[in-house]
Amino acid sequence: MGEMEMMMRGREEIEMGEDLTRPLPPLSFSLHHSLLLSHCSSCFSPLPSSPLPPIFPPRFPPSNSNPKILYCSSQCSFSDSPLHFSSAEHHLLCLLPSAAAADSSDLRAALRLLESNPATRRSSSVSRIAGLSTNLHKLANDDEEEVAARIRDGARAMAAARRMRDRDCSGEESEGEEEAMAAAALCAVLTNGVEVQVKSGRTLGVAVYGGGGFSWINHSCSPNACYRISLHSDLQTTSFLPDHETAAMRIVPCCNKETQCGCSYGPRIIVRSIKRIQKGEEVTVAYTDLLQPKSVRQSDLWSKYRFICCCSRCGSVPPTYMDRVLEEISVVNGNSSSSDSGFYRDKATQMLTQYIDDAISDYLSIGDAQSCCEKLDHVLTRGLPDEQLERNEGTSLPTYTYWLHPLHHLSLNAYTTLASAYKTCSNDMLALFSEANENLCVAFDMSRTSVAYSLLLAGATNHLFQFEPSLIASVANYWVSAGESLSTFARSSMWRELIPLSSLSSIIRHNCLKCSLGNKYETGSFHSQVQYEDFAHVSSKFLDCVTDYMQKVWHLLVHGCNHLRVFKDPLDFSWLVTAKYSSMWEICSHCSSNNIGSNSDIYENIPLCEAQGCTTQVRIHLFQLGVHCLLYGAYLSSICFGKHSYLTCHAQNILDTVEHD
Repeated sequence: MGEMEMMMRGREEIEMGEDLTRPLPPLSFSLHHSLLLSHCSSCFSPLPSSPLPPIFPPRFPPSNSNPKILYCSSQCSFSDSPLHFSSAEHHLLCLLPSAAAADSSDLRAALRLLESNPATRRSSSVSRIAGLSTNLHKLANDDEEEVAARIRDGARAMAAARRMRDRDCSGEESEGEEEAMAAAALCAVLTNGVEVQVKSGRTLGVAVYGGGGFSWINHSCSPNACYRISLHSDLQTTSFLPDHETAAMRIVPCCNKETQCGCSYGPRIIVRSIKRIQKGEEVTVAYTDLLQPKSVRQSDLWSKYRFICCCSRCGSVPPTYMDRVLEEISVVNGNSSSSDSGFYRDKATQMLTQYIDDAISDYLSIGDAQSCCEKLDHVLTRGLPDEQLERNEGTSLPTYTYWLHPLHHLSLNAYTTLASAYKTCSNDMLALFSEANENLCVAFDMSRTSVAYSLLLAGATNHLFQFEPSLIASVANYWVSAGESLSTFARSSMWRELIPLSSLSSIIRHNCLKCSLGNKYETGSFHSQVQYEDFAHVSSKFLDCVTDYMQKVWHLLVHGCNHLRVFKDPLDFSWLVTAKYSSMWEICSHCSSNNIGSNSDIYENIPLCEAQGCTTQVRIHLFQLGVHCLLYGAYLSSICFGKHSYLTCHAQNILDTVEHD
């Protein structure tokens, strides 16, 4: 992640779903402080029951205190211990109080980077370290005091640790020079650091990768590549050839700046194509969440990296369809469907963000799932009235209500939370009232509402995916989540308790006469080279199958929920752009006038076995829909991250589980 003049280009024509690099070693890395005593500081693997301490060199005799870091094996301890001490990481952990040490991973990675590149100490310029831009002039002199203070205080702590390391030696640098180098290294980590996320998505630490391989790959909000992190244990099971360490890179830097080759151990990074890449075309990845609107992306990029994105998506005039709907809000005056702009739109965004963030925070912090569901369902269905507008004495001002577009990024956040919160409500109800049939019905309703929101989220993001193919990783995740929810719901014991139906054991899991997903799974061709034409064909057939199943089950899933019933098909959003219904306000007003229901019937229990005709066939359709979602999610994940990625394996494990139930 360097300056914008640095870039990587395709060495040759590359199809989607292909690795562009070999597993690249880090220049520097560090484990999060909270994991220092539970994970190996060398390979990031969980520690065994009898972990090993670092090997203390002669200059640093062991202290009586407990070791600051631990290793999983003698090999890891032997490999990493020298750098742990020579970089002054050990001394920094001794100097920092426990509260500050909890946020020291970037400082420790910077110390390691500085020690691994001694040429930096002899350089008169601190603009680059190991070929990486430090961004020092932008970050250290930043108008935001929090950023500048972090760099200033962090550099002082790093310099103090290095002086503590050298207390028995005569250092070559003055105190000012020491802090200047420390500040440059810290800025290099802040600018180029990558969160080491593995397996279930948990963040284990931070790593910096060399220019000419990864850190010169620039950002785009419409990227053609993504990346994954692999630990040493992961690499043992991948399909790389034995000589993968020396395998040719399929991307090349646009210049011949000198770079470093990195460590011989630590978490490795692999770049992979998610679109076709032409020979000579710039390779880009995303540094931020692509499902955020332009204003949020720009703010995030400036806050972290101090640059303004000028990619094709950000520079589009008028804004792309996706960026428009991600921030579209209707500001309704009384009974008028006209939308106001300017001040009211800005205020609407602020109020809606605060309302939704508060509801989600209450759920995540205090676990009040039911209250969260009520608040989010209310704002999605009825909008948010502005009760804070000041009224001059004797003046009657109109009432404003703010409505989110169903594809607004806050709506997507709400769907994600509602899928989780309704599931929590259902589980809580079953745990507390397992003997009561009435509560079992309520738990059943909450469970199916959770599934419906999971499907709505998958459908909404898949709709956006048609306009922005770079969303493939996010869409893969949402389809797998929807498939898992559907298969779990279809196999739930609640069906047997409430509605006497036959089992699902007779279902053939993968076979489908309409699409090739099942055959691809059975034959293992999920992971073969992907041609774009084949990808488009598979996606089209998948949508045909899912649309067919959706017509048979959606009415059951949305029964009793006023907001969900607005969506006749969670895959079809074309009706949102029709002239008849130009805003969510008009849609909900139309629904209310046609007696679709009130917000209160979200929690009203109606015997679905009678009202909706729940049959064994409906349950089978739910199950088969879930299998399709899992298969397609695994297919997309395999394109993004390969067949050994966590998400791909997770989807396959669910499919294997349901087969043997």
